[in-house]
Amino acid sequence: MRRLLALTAAAFISLPLTPAAAQDGTPGAPGAGDPYFPGQGNGGYDTGHYDLALDYEPTSGRLTGVTRISARATQALSSFNLDLVSTLSVRSVTVNGRAAAFAQSGSELVVTPARSLPSGRDFSVVVRYDGRPVHVVDPDGSVDGWIKTSDGVYNANEPQGAMTWYPGNHHMTDKATYRFTVTVPSTRVAVANGDLLAKVSKGGRTTYVWDSREPMASYLATVSIGKFELADSQLGGYRVITAVDPKLAGDATGFPERHAPVLDYFSSIFGPYPYSSTGGIVDHAPEVGYALETQTRPIYPRVPSESLLAHELAHQWFGNSVTPTLWRDIWLNEGFATYSQWLWLDKIGTRTLQDSFDAAYAPAAEDEFWQTPPADPGGPENLFHDPVYDRGAMTLHVLRREVGDAAFFAILRAWASDYKYGNADTAALIALSERVSGKQLDALFEAWLFKPGKPTL
Repeated sequence: MRRLLALTAAAFISLPLTPAAAQDGTPGAPGAGDPYFPGQGNGGYDTGHYDLALDYEPTSGRLTGVTRISARATQALSSFNLDLVSTLSVRSVTVNGRAAAFAQSGSELVVTPARSLPSGRDFSVVVRYDGRPVHVVDPDGSVDGWIKTSDGVYNANEPQGAMTWYPGNHHMTDKATYRFTVTVPSTRVAVANGDLLAKVSKGGRTTYVWDSREPMASYLATVSIGKFELADSQLGGYRVITAVDPKLAGDATGFPERHAPVLDYFSSIFGPYPYSSTGGIVDHAPEVGYALETQTRPIYPRVPSESLLAHELAHQWFGNSVTPTLWRDIWLNEGFATYSQWLWLDKIGTRTLQDSFDAAYAPAAEDEFWQTPPADPGGPENLFHDPVYDRGAMTLHVLRREVGDAAFFAILRAWASDYKYGNADTAALIALSERVSGKQLDALFEAWLFKPGKPTL
């Protein structure tokens, strides 16, 4: 759940470390081609794994980082880009163990290897950097990225915050596995995605090692830091790892135990939970104002309600495991998660599914709500507006009524399984729905997803 870069561009800095690279190959593209965020991501290579070693001092706000990237060239590369804001200073870059030239400008780190990289070859990159990370301001006015709190960091990165704290190929279509090794003062706890492998304390500082073995889009990564109460338990067949700010601990009683019933229900209708662990991070961050479905471990600025908990856990299937190919398709995340929370509230007897649909459908036809088609909300400033959530969820309910329960839930299970750990777009969902149901559904999706105006029932 959540909704270009609002940082002053730094002067272009070029630090040649090696002789000029051979002339074979061409530079990789400085963006992945997303029309909403043209500079996000990069071309010419695919990442496979990130190994992040971070040392953070909350008092000074200083971060020291070493990012190791395993990647494969998809073209012959004379140079390639990584996304990293220039408020962090790069000290050195190596490619395949050899020093590489590099230059920072705005949110781009341009790397020129000593030798060009042949197409189809694996290569490794090591970037050493430091500085004081700052968040970015999104087109809708919200903040994301490395967001400082009174005792640490609320680290939520949708849609563009990952570049505020580590270099990478930061578009959702380039998923990778992750290892996080995070050192903080022993008065703090560092929480990341995946499984906690180790916790080692020495000299007043503690290092946490987290492993995320399933592929992840970078906007779903988190390293959140605070005076958390950390719990790691086996509950209901799941490894549940939670971190709760002591200020909120009184309201968070039973928070770990709340996960298994929701996941059991969603597993019964969507298919198996796709990750090795689950849980959540509850931080006291009222200034942030939104939760985010960070993979395996959503982050919340308050103790979540049943509705919000279900929404973020549903995202583990819809948005995290199956991720859109472009930001304009974000309704595939938010519409699915909103419909899932309606299903859960109906399941536990809080509110019927029909009541949720009727409330969403209630705005008058002339209301501005109906002027934003969820399948292309018109620009990055509208990504996280209500129509993307509620009109997206209504689309699914109308689809269910059109094709029947058996076909509808078969569509959801096929969507979660056919595109597991990958990317897909709205056209793929429409094709899948027509294939599973045997019905021609163009008119339904056109009215509910693509056209402004209130559809008739």
